[in-house]
Amino acid sequence: MLLVEKTPQKKENTKSNKLFEEACKVLPGGVNSPARSCKSVDATPIFIEKADGSRIIDVDENEYIDYVGSWGPMILGHRHPRVLEAVELALANGISYGAPCRQEVELAQLVCQMMPSIEMVRFVNSGTEATMSAVRLARGFTGRDMIIKFDGCYHGHADSFLVKAGSGLATLGISNSKGVPEDLAKLTISIPFNDVDALKKAFKEHKGEIAAVIIEPIVGNAGLLLPKDGYLQSVRDLCTENKSLLIFDEVMTGFRVAPGGAQELYDIKPDLTTLGKVIGGGLPVGAYGGRADIMQMVAPLGEVYQAGTLSGNPLAMACGVAQLRIVKNGEALKDLSEITDKLVAGIQKIIDEQKIDAIVNKTCGMFTVFFTKKEVFDFESAKNSDTKKFARFWQNLLEEGVYWPPSQFEAAFVSTMHTDFDLDQTLKAFESALKNLD
Repeated sequence: MLLVEKTPQKKENTKSNKLFEEACKVLPGGVNSPARSCKSVDATPIFIEKADGSRIIDVDENEYIDYVGSWGPMILGHRHPRVLEAVELALANGISYGAPCRQEVELAQLVCQMMPSIEMVRFVNSGTEATMSAVRLARGFTGRDMIIKFDGCYHGHADSFLVKAGSGLATLGISNSKGVPEDLAKLTISIPFNDVDALKKAFKEHKGEIAAVIIEPIVGNAGLLLPKDGYLQSVRDLCTENKSLLIFDEVMTGFRVAPGGAQELYDIKPDLTTLGKVIGGGLPVGAYGGRADIMQMVAPLGEVYQAGTLSGNPLAMACGVAQLRIVKNGEALKDLSEITDKLVAGIQKIIDEQKIDAIVNKTCGMFTVFFTKKEVFDFESAKNSDTKKFARFWQNLLEEGVYWPPSQFEAAFVSTMHTDFDLDQTLKAFESALKNLD
């Protein structure tokens, strides 16, 4: 881990630029995920060489205070000693077996203990696999075809979800994707987040047809959007009333906003939950789980088929066990909450002093600065943000040694490794970045 804290120093990005030129010849857009492209901030991606604690270092040896955190899973920061030790021990025994291993049982037990709504769980290899499989299971269990999602929520890139989605689609201004059959898109209803009446109307217009409602209980893929008081309970009640399953997509919030995720924070019990990278400490992994009577429909017990050669990979399982054991006792997330509160309070003070049209939405370990003076509570209000101003802000922060998510419509992530020194440096960078917006 880093032994001496220092102010990041900025050099030229010559190696990153050269790598990007080479990448564009062999990778679509030069990247392997649109969220990394930096197009919306009028920049080219920087290529990362290594990470440690709260810092990342690029191929040009520029060091940055990191607020992307591999898009959420690095709750404990990069290269946490106990997580590294677990991976090294697992690696010594082999990389992949294509057969059951002890670690997958241990991780499954931890997940079920920390999220009591999950009575049985199936591991997969990504959040997209998890959400895709959960929807297939919901359709198989209910015998219905239609699903409801929410504008700006992103549940991965499976065909059913690419309707008014967030994350990279929102960043690039795409409301859906070519290649998605129209007949399949018709099975997905997308409605505004935080609007109970819209959900009631959808259920009424499609009575007896809705297999499931899938929702990010705290939205992270349109920027951070918090549910209004009582909203999630209303969603739960309407699903129960209409005999539709409620799926919580906790790919971002699971084990981050509380040891038991957003469902613990808001005391709501979904029927199914999807989880992502966080349960592998950053290694490629996902999971879906829920009530035993629903999960018992998954093959080989039931007739809903889903499989994966690398599912339950021993490296990812060992990494996940190490991280969740630390998170489970609650102390790490207490620290994370305090760090988030301190940083956001400092940011808000700077915004107020400089009279910037911006507001901050936050929860434990996550927040977004929206460049708008209006309240942001759904995707439409998020789109009121000044994205050109955000682009200049992002470039200014990068020059100051702070690595921020390269989109107005993504949440920033804090880790337990962000120190007071990091926060002080970040606030100085914020102050400078906001002063130089024009």
